[in-house]
Amino acid sequence: MNFDLNSEQILLQKMIREFSNEEVAPGAEQRDKEKRFPVEIMKKLGELGMMGLPFEEEYGGAGADTTSFAIVVEELSRNCGSTGITYSAHISLGGAPIHLFGTKEQKEKYLPSICSGESLGAFGLTEPNAGSDAGGTQTVAVKDGEDFIINGNKCYITNASYADFLALTAVTSQKDHKKEISAIIVPTNTPGFTVIDNYEKMGLHSSNTTELVLEDVRVPQENLLGERGEGFKQFLKTLDGGRIGIGAMAVGIAQGAYEKSLAYAKERKQFGSPLSKFQAIQFKLADMAMKIELARNMVYKAAWLKDQGKPFSKEASMCKLYASEICMEITNQAVQIHGGNGYMRDYHVERYMRDAKLLEIGEGTSEIQRMVIAREIGC
Repeated sequence: MNFDLNSEQILLQKMIREFSNEEVAPGAEQRDKEKRFPVEIMKKLGELGMMGLPFEEEYGGAGADTTSFAIVVEELSRNCGSTGITYSAHISLGGAPIHLFGTKEQKEKYLPSICSGESLGAFGLTEPNAGSDAGGTQTVAVKDGEDFIINGNKCYITNASYADFLALTAVTSQKDHKKEISAIIVPTNTPGFTVIDNYEKMGLHSSNTTELVLEDVRVPQENLLGERGEGFKQFLKTLDGGRIGIGAMAVGIAQGAYEKSLAYAKERKQFGSPLSKFQAIQFKLADMAMKIELARNMVYKAAWLKDQGKPFSKEASMCKLYASEICMEITNQAVQIHGGNGYMRDYHVERYMRDAKLLEIGEGTSEIQRMVIAREIGC
């Protein structure tokens, strides 16, 4: 087994770490306070060729592997969870469904603007009554001549305010209470399509989280993504890949919280000694380092399996579940190590803690991950 990154991955990691430290970190706290979307950062990532990282060069991508994608998500999230989730969703939820299931014509039409960052990627799955039970989709697409007419609502959709188009799921027929769910590409400027950005969130304040309202939205049937009725299978496969992104994001946030805690423990003195000299603090930091390393290895393994064309659903759920839960634990301990200062915004770790919670919920809750793992091991 070879645990070394290859030369391209090492160069990418160095470059994106420098970018994150120089471009993402300085304004992270202020963006969080102002709930300001990182538009300029996304633009610069596009100029660096990062926005289409895993997609083919013929569509403007870089043709990189999933491990490279995980590296970028981790390094961005290490300084700003909002930037990390914006990038991760752009690739794994926005670009990936079109890349995986789109026709040649659809890829040529939509992927170049994803790869350049001109349009941010978004995916319309969750609804007010269809969260973990995504099969409970109520958005409906009815055939009308050569078109679909779509009506419904989507909620908690990342990046939609900055997307020129997105794929969404809708019920295209129903018989005996059994729904046929399909995926359809919908331009966001289509009449009747409204994006609402007014959620008050616990964390990830700089990311764009929206509600979608579709009222008699008409799109041509050629916008059907993949085969009709395959939407349920498609979004399950999409979520498998997205969970690697969430796992990488969790590793990045945990790493950032750990680094700030280690630095603080070395600088802060109590009872005449740095905190890092107290065994209670040493054990906390040791556990942080160990669990981050385990989580990172799990993320990389899932990414490697995906790139090898091997089954990776179980490993994707495992890495997402473990990484998100240790991220919540580590950010909680980071606040504890900082004491009263940890509760204050100036020290950043309370932001890491608030941002971490979503990772136990998005892309399938921890409970759903355990159901997936149980199914995969034959329960």
